[in-house]
Amino acid sequence: MIPTTRLLSCCYLLSFIFIAVAPRAIDSKLVTSLPGFDGRLPFRLHTGYVEVDQGTELFYYFVESEAGGEGVPFLLWLTGGDRCSAFSGLAYEIGPVRFVLEPYNGSLPRLHINPNSWTKVAHILFVDSPVGAGFSFAKQPKGYEVGDVSSSLQLHDFLIKWFSDHPKYLKNPFYIGGDSYAGKLVPYIAHIISQGIEAGNSPRINLKGYLVGNPSTGESIDISSKVPYAHGVGIISDQLYETILGHCQGQDYMFPTNDLCAQALDDFNHLLSEVQQAQILLDTCVFASTPARPEADSGTEYSGGAGRRILVGNPPPRPPFGCVTYGYYLSYFWANAEVTRNALGIKEGSVEEWVRCHNGDLPYTIDLRSSIEYHRNVTANGGYRALVYSGDHDALVPHLGTQAWIRSLGFPVAHHWRAWHLHGQSAGFTLTYSNNMTFTTIKGGGHTAPEYEPERCFAMFSRWILGEPL
Repeated sequence: MIPTTRLLSCCYLLSFIFIAVAPRAIDSKLVTSLPGFDGRLPFRLHTGYVEVDQGTELFYYFVESEAGGEGVPFLLWLTGGDRCSAFSGLAYEIGPVRFVLEPYNGSLPRLHINPNSWTKVAHILFVDSPVGAGFSFAKQPKGYEVGDVSSSLQLHDFLIKWFSDHPKYLKNPFYIGGDSYAGKLVPYIAHIISQGIEAGNSPRINLKGYLVGNPSTGESIDISSKVPYAHGVGIISDQLYETILGHCQGQDYMFPTNDLCAQALDDFNHLLSEVQQAQILLDTCVFASTPARPEADSGTEYSGGAGRRILVGNPPPRPPFGCVTYGYYLSYFWANAEVTRNALGIKEGSVEEWVRCHNGDLPYTIDLRSSIEYHRNVTANGGYRALVYSGDHDALVPHLGTQAWIRSLGFPVAHHWRAWHLHGQSAGFTLTYSNNMTFTTIKGGGHTAPEYEPERCFAMFSRWILGEPL
C-alpha cells in the first residue's frame, strides 16, 4: 500500500499534468472488448468520468441491461469497505463478468461471463466512490478529504450530471444498492434524492427504492450481534457467552472499560479469528509474504506477455490458490495493465496504481453516526420500497443484528416469516413489513452474498426488482 504522504504528494503533482482548459463535466466511452475476455463483449459497457466538485472526478462503469425495452429498472451500485472499487461489484458480485480462477503466471488474467449477472434484468451503474476508490481521483490533495456526508453529496451531484447527460434513462424505475459499509450510505443517499424530488428539483430522478446487503448501520448492534451469532453457530462456548452477557451489559464492545468484559471479549475475538468471518464455512486465507514476482519498487514495469506492459508498484501478497480472495489478487494485475487502462479510457496520470481496496491510507471522516433513521424516513414517509438481505454465514455483520434494528423501526409485519425457494429447495427465509421493507436471508451466503451464492442472489434480486414475491 502506498503511504498517505507519498500518495497525496503524487496526487498533488497531478495538478501540473492536466491541461488547464476546463474539462467537460462528463467524459464517456463505449467499450466493445475487454482485455482477457475472448471476443467482443456480448453486452454494452460504457465507462467514463463525472466531475463532482472542482477537480474531483468519479469513474464509472455503466452496463446496459440485456432485457431491453422501456421501463427496465436502473440500479446504482456502490461497493463498501475502505474505498473499495466498484469493480468488485462488477467482477465478483453482480456484474456480467468474472475472473477465470487460475494460477497467476505473469500473463494477463482472463475474464468470462457471469451467468447470474443482475444486468439480465436491470441497467447497472457502478461508481468508484468515495474519491480515491478505483480510478476516481482528485487533482489536489484536499480533494481526497471526504467522509460519509460529503461523499454522499458528491454521488448525488454525480447522478444529477449523469442523468442530465443521459435523459433517456430518467423515466426508468431507479434504485440504489450496496453492501457492507456502502449499505450504511445507501438509505442516506435515497433520503437526499427524495428531498430533491419533494423540492421539485430537475432533473427528476424516478426513485422507487433501495436494497442493501449485510449492511452496516453505524450502531453498536453491528458489533454486539457477533456474540450471539458466534454462540449460535458453535464458535464460542456457553460459558464464554454467559460471561459476556453477564459482564458486558452497557459496555462498548470496541472499547470496554470493565476488566472482566475486556478479557472475555479478547477471548471472543481470538476464537472468532479462527474462522473466515466473511463466510464462516470457508478456510481462513493465510497470505504468503512473497508476491507472484520478485518484490518491485514503486513504478517498476515488467512485461505481462503478448506485449502487455503491466505497471507494478505494491502488488498484494499472493494468497494460496483456491482461497476465496485469489480473484482479488488477479484484479491487481488486470487493472494495472496498460492495455486494460487503454480499453477502459483511464486518464493518463490520474491514478498511479489501482488497488481494489485501500487500507486507511487516505483521509475519511465517519460523520454519519447512524443510518437507521434514514431507513425509517425513506420507507415510511416517502413510501419507497426497500430490500434488506443477509448472507446467513456472515460473521462480520450478522443477520441477527440486522433483524434487530429492522424490528426497532417499529413497523408491523405484513407477511410473516417463511421460506423462499429456488429449484424446489429453500434458498433463504423472508418476511415483509408494512413500510414496504422486505428482509431476507440468503442460505449459504457470506458478507457479500452474491459473491458466495450468485444464483440464489440473482433469483432474489430479479423477483424483487420486478415486483414479484420472493
